[in-house]
This record gives sequence, C-alpha cells and structure tokens, in this order.
Amino acid sequence: MPAYETVVFDLDGTLLNTIEDLHLSTNAALAAHGMPKHTLDDVRRFVGNGIRKLIERAVPAGTSAAEQDAVYEDFCTHYAAHCEDHTGPYPGIPEMLAHLRAAGVRLAVVSNKGDFAVQELIARQFPGAFDAVLGECEERGIRKKPAPDMVNAALERMGADRAGMAYVGDSEVDVQTAANVGCPCVTCSWGFRTHEELLAAGATTFVDTPAELERVLLGTAD
Repeated sequence: MPAYETVVFDLDGTLLNTIEDLHLSTNAALAAHGMPKHTLDDVRRFVGNGIRKLIERAVPAGTSAAEQDAVYEDFCTHYAAHCEDHTGPYPGIPEMLAHLRAAGVRLAVVSNKGDFAVQELIARQFPGAFDAVLGECEERGIRKKPAPDMVNAALERMGADRAGMAYVGDSEVDVQTAANVGCPCVTCSWGFRTHEELLAAGATTFVDTPAELERVLLGTAD
C-alpha cells in the first residue's frame, strides 16, 4: 500500500516550470500601459497568490484600481496565448505521476492560477493524469489558497477525505494551505522559493527530486 492514498499538488513551481512565461506575460502587460518591467526574480517573488495579486505587486505604487484591472486583462489575454511558449514539466514529473497512478493513488491539482490556464495546461501537459483539477474560482465561493477550500473541493470531487492524504507544493502559500487543511505537507526544493524562505514559512519535509518525492509518497523511502 502507498503511504498516501490521495495526493494534492500545487502546479506552478511544483509540477510545471512556468516562471519564464509568467515573466514575459507580466512584462508585456506592463509595457502595454507604459509601466516599468520587472526581472525574472521579481516575478518569481510576486507569484503564488493568483494573477490579480501578481499584477497588484507588479504595477507601480499608486496605480489606480481601474488601471490595475486593465493590466490584469492584458496579462490574461497574453498569457492565454503564450502560457506554453517556455513551460513544461520538471524532469521526472511525468514518470512520477505515472508511478503514483499505477499504485492506485488518487491525484489532484489545485492552483491559484486562473482556471482557464490551469485546465489548458493540465489537459495538454498531463492528459489523463489527474482525478480533479481546480484553478482559481472564487466567483463560485471557493477561496484561493492558503484557505482550505480548493483542497476540500478537490477531495469532494474525488470522493476522498483528508485521512490518508498529503499536499505537495513549493511555496509558503502551500505550507500554509496544508496547515489549514490539517494534512502533511511535502515541499519541493526545485520551485520558486529558496530553502531559507521555505524554512521561515514552516516547511519541515523537503524533497530535492521527483524520484525522492515518489519514494516519500509511496512509502518506499529509506
């Protein structure tokens, strides 16, 4: 039997390396409004709490709500057209997912990224790999992470509960989400935060490769 019957994954920085496309779409939207561009490292620090929060962090201080909305819309348009230009799974992720499915583990993805992009990326990058997939959908009353709502909705869709589940992510938002759900958190070191940032956020269980993550989730780690 695997160590966990159900595993819920974050997407960006955990399964997919999306940072370059997020960076390019952010700067394209800012440039369309004559605003200064940001470095890749800036955008790495801005992501994690959804697209609106990304734009709020990226626009200059004092930007009006109306102009923030316009930048957000331009980001969404650009990202919808370019979200796979430079995006792909981290090496070893597809194999890990296949091994978990073969072991009978239920798999889900919950992401604060817009649902339009999450559904497209999962369908194209990981066809048939997941039992439940949720992007940001607060208009349906499902709060973004770190609230537990998205994980709870994924569990409901799978007919699962919190017993026997683990949450896998790469950021302080993910550590907080797992704490709010009340489940173990496995933190990936290859994502968008430094080890020091993750330790400060309270992360305790780290994995450095997808193969190591697989061993932890299946209970075959030494």
